[in-house]
Amino acid sequence: MQPINTALCSYGMSGHVFHAPFISVNPQFNLYGVFERTKNEAQKHYPSIKTFRSLDDMLADENIELVIVNTPNVTHFDFSKRVINAGKHLVIEKPFTTTVAEAETLIQLAKDKNVVISVYHNRRYDSDFKTVQKVLNEGLLGDIVEAEFHYDRFDPVLSYKAHKETPTEGVGSLYDLGSHLIDQALVLFGLPKAIYADLDSYRPNSKVGDYFDVKLFYPSHRVILKSSYYVREPLPGNILHGTKGSFIKTKADIQEKELQAGKKPNTESWGTEPDTEKGLLHTEKNGKIVKEHIPSLQGNYMTYYEGIYETIRNKKPVPVSAEAGMLVIKVIEASIKSNKERKVINL
Repeated sequence: MQPINTALCSYGMSGHVFHAPFISVNPQFNLYGVFERTKNEAQKHYPSIKTFRSLDDMLADENIELVIVNTPNVTHFDFSKRVINAGKHLVIEKPFTTTVAEAETLIQLAKDKNVVISVYHNRRYDSDFKTVQKVLNEGLLGDIVEAEFHYDRFDPVLSYKAHKETPTEGVGSLYDLGSHLIDQALVLFGLPKAIYADLDSYRPNSKVGDYFDVKLFYPSHRVILKSSYYVREPLPGNILHGTKGSFIKTKADIQEKELQAGKKPNTESWGTEPDTEKGLLHTEKNGKIVKEHIPSLQGNYMTYYEGIYETIRNKKPVPVSAEAGMLVIKVIEASIKSNKERKVINL
């Protein structure tokens, strides 16, 4: 089959680090085009790529089958709507949209236009998350009582990117980092019954949220999602306790670091954590208490694009559905409401 001609809606960090490397080394795809209003950054790395000076011109090119909307959060809805109306298949960077209403509109429009739509929740393919998922699927902890997931950093300086510091819908760490943790929690445990959230901003002169503590209430367990920009010494990113034991795992996926260093995601060792980052399992096996370190599974964001190819060419299910992306926004909206009203919100 012919490779899928693919175009990017921008070539900032997302395009340069998280999308172009995977598209360019996968023979199932052809990195055909990019929308850059004035610069030619993509051509410096991919000389054969076609640069478009307007989104309309790019969408008018009949050779393009798939478009990646990897633009600021507040533009996702408008850009995606234009892509769908042009009859192109669509991958949208997380967060899917800024509101559930926008997500519902895009889902229906994609159905009407008979195009594929998927949300790029790439952290499903992190090594640490895949390892946590394996531990849970194998029942090594018994019934889960509590799970806590962190996405912390020490970064008190405001971003130089104006769109990341402008207090509008879709801006702040809950959308940027929280969408990752929320999606992972939903993959592992499904939609919670209720939510309580504490959101705040601590960086000097910050006008957008940079801290969140979100509690997800399930019938028999709790899930805590936390992030702060003032964590110089990070806690383990994954802490799980069950009726049999506990599992503690650092947030140690190396893919982003390797991509930023210019490495290509086409080697057998891609996404392999160092042995020092093995997770600690302390549990009961066959009536005996064991304490051991569990090797991490390999992470690989390429798995997502392999799934997109199968969806477009062979009609297989999308690797991340738009409906799943919409549920993340539903949790974000409930978190914002909970913080504003200072109460638990039922879903």
